[in-house]
Amino acid sequence: MRDIITEIWSTARRNKLRTALTGFAVAWGIFMLIFLLGCGNGLINAQMNNMNRFLDNSMMVHGGSTSKAHEGLQEGRDIQLDDGDINTTGRNFSAHVDDVGARAEQMGLTFTYGENYFSGGLHGVYPNEAEISKLKLRSGRFINPTDMSMQRKCLVMNEAQARELCPSSPLSLVGKHVNVSGIAFQVVGITQEDKSRFQSNVYCPFTTLRTMYNLGDKAESIVFTFHGLNTEQENEDFEEEYRARLNTNHHAAPDDESAIWIWNRFTQNMQMNKGISIIHTALWIIGIFTLLSGIVGVSNIMLITVKERTREFGIRKAIGATPASILRLIIVESVIITTFFGYIGMLLGIAANQYMDATAGQMKVDSGLFQATMFADPTVGIDVCIEATVVMILAGTLAGLIPARKAAHIRPIEALRAE
Repeated sequence: MRDIITEIWSTARRNKLRTALTGFAVAWGIFMLIFLLGCGNGLINAQMNNMNRFLDNSMMVHGGSTSKAHEGLQEGRDIQLDDGDINTTGRNFSAHVDDVGARAEQMGLTFTYGENYFSGGLHGVYPNEAEISKLKLRSGRFINPTDMSMQRKCLVMNEAQARELCPSSPLSLVGKHVNVSGIAFQVVGITQEDKSRFQSNVYCPFTTLRTMYNLGDKAESIVFTFHGLNTEQENEDFEEEYRARLNTNHHAAPDDESAIWIWNRFTQNMQMNKGISIIHTALWIIGIFTLLSGIVGVSNIMLITVKERTREFGIRKAIGATPASILRLIIVESVIITTFFGYIGMLLGIAANQYMDATAGQMKVDSGLFQATMFADPTVGIDVCIEATVVMILAGTLAGLIPARKAAHIRPIEALRAE
């Protein structure tokens, strides 16, 4: 085996350009496959992270503006959700709705603790807000049913807001009282900050906020979790029936889609997953064709290599070389060159993905509602890298096998006559 490797090395040195072209074809095919899959995975992972901000099986409902005249009322009326809509959601749609909550808000408030302060809005919520918005507590607790029933003046804020009020020890703010535009509230919990405007709110009990700011029975939005709606069609049917019922509460046309806005996270995720699946499939197809181009390159070069060495093989056979030894020489040469340059291509692909992760993977874009990550972990599993390299090695071996069998069985006199 050592003699074969020495001979292969000698042949490679005599044919540097040919060897370099073969190696480039192999390395480029594997590099592009790994790089493209890494880019695709980075985009897909980023989208999955951005989608994962809310509970999948949840909906948010907002009042809109009527687009049709109905029951003698003009179009263009603003729809304000209220307790009747909250009760309708829980009572009339209990077959699918699990936990109903609502939101109200009061903006333009100042939160003060000692000499520190920040300005923002206060959002009244139900206890299910923590589950739906996937809030992660760093300290304390979230709003609970007792807070709601007793209309307690308690707050839950995120860690960045707590740091504004208590820079030295933000988590120690739990249990302390904060002045909210002249009214004392006790901080009962601090959540983890995710730089999202969805989760940059200061929360208090829904009932407390409505009573303090005389909001009557109004609600800014309704949020709820649901079950049993597993297909897009089932979700569309539910939304149509639900919208019609709420529209009826406000004397709007049942089919007026502008009167009530429904944000269904489940169907949104289903549509996004379809798009991700298409992107993933397209990247694999492009990557495989790129790999095939490398295989074609290796095959062509191996054919040229065998043709150029036909006289050499004829001399070998004339002095006693067996067909098996010639076949083994060509195959081993193909395997060694393909393995060596395939490994280089794999390393370069992994390095490119790591570089992309360290640069573009850290870039964020302000989407207007939250800071979206452009790339998240744009890498490829080591199993995919190894499999791609093995495929290229096998392809290189097969590419060398076909002309090698022909060369191994050629008659010496015919080989010596070859030009």
